[in-house]
Amino acid sequence: MGSCLPVEAEPRLQMWPDNIDDCSLPRQMGRSPLSNPVDLFHSEPVVKICAPMVRYSKLSFRTLVRKYDCDLCYTPMIIAADFVRSLKARHSEFTTNQGDHPLIVQFAAKEAQVLADAAGLVSPFADGVDLNCGCPQRWAMAEGYGACLINKPQLIQEMVRSVRNQVENPTFSVSIKIRIHEDLKRTVDLCQKAESAGVSWISVHGRSVEERHQPVHYDAIKTIKDSISIPVVANGDVKSLKDVEAIHQRTGADGVMVARGLLANPALFAGYEDTPLQCVQDWVDIALEQGTPFTCFHHHLMYMLERVTSKQEKKIFNVLSSTSAVLDYLRDNYGVR
Repeated sequence: MGSCLPVEAEPRLQMWPDNIDDCSLPRQMGRSPLSNPVDLFHSEPVVKICAPMVRYSKLSFRTLVRKYDCDLCYTPMIIAADFVRSLKARHSEFTTNQGDHPLIVQFAAKEAQVLADAAGLVSPFADGVDLNCGCPQRWAMAEGYGACLINKPQLIQEMVRSVRNQVENPTFSVSIKIRIHEDLKRTVDLCQKAESAGVSWISVHGRSVEERHQPVHYDAIKTIKDSISIPVVANGDVKSLKDVEAIHQRTGADGVMVARGLLANPALFAGYEDTPLQCVQDWVDIALEQGTPFTCFHHHLMYMLERVTSKQEKKIFNVLSSTSAVLDYLRDNYGVR
């Protein structure tokens, strides 16, 4: 399970100095001009967004969904303190390339200066940062990260302002992703305070911290949208492009963010009901080109093929343990090469 796909066609920007104050891009690489991601919310009827997903929304997957009408991508959540402190963490947690824009780097943080330092590190290579205020996992909340921050609006304000003060680029966005309170008035107050601190937009997962599979509270998202003037992104239970349009109409949200729906169907935003075979082929090509580790390569395919493979086929495909075995299976069963 530990083998890797060996070839990397396009150089990836993954160069970190030992001193975090010296984080310039090597001259030979250059970079694509970075635009203001907020402009997307003024140019698109509804901005289609790939959510931050631990282990999954990495460079290779972002490359794939961008081919299928995804407007904006997030990295997986990164612990800001580790990122600032450890060169090893910077190498392993953040990888990008020149086609990977617009890109938002999501951080988990609980100290303003730490978040500001992390934002400063990625600002030459990304279009903005997002503060995770929505992760409901126990470990995150026990550490002071994620959804526990929705009860600390002043700390959120402080962190947003610190990033604004540290990153000189005026088009660099600072956003937050939240869950809702049981008392929606508290959520509205939080969002208004975040807006006053200079946050660029707010993504709202329409469930409380305690809720997992209960229906999404889209009416709550609409209330938040009606209470602030900055863009609002709706998140939760999006499984098709029709869902994107319906949620946009129901909430007035400026964008719709998708997680599990994109894992199952990376071509969702292009209107496909199920993952088209060409998308599977594109994933294989991208993974081979970018040197995607085998486990990540295989797991994405398991998600993509979930709806079209029988129980017996899953028993075979899901236990394959090498790149060559997966490629042979795809060739023999789907004509993917």
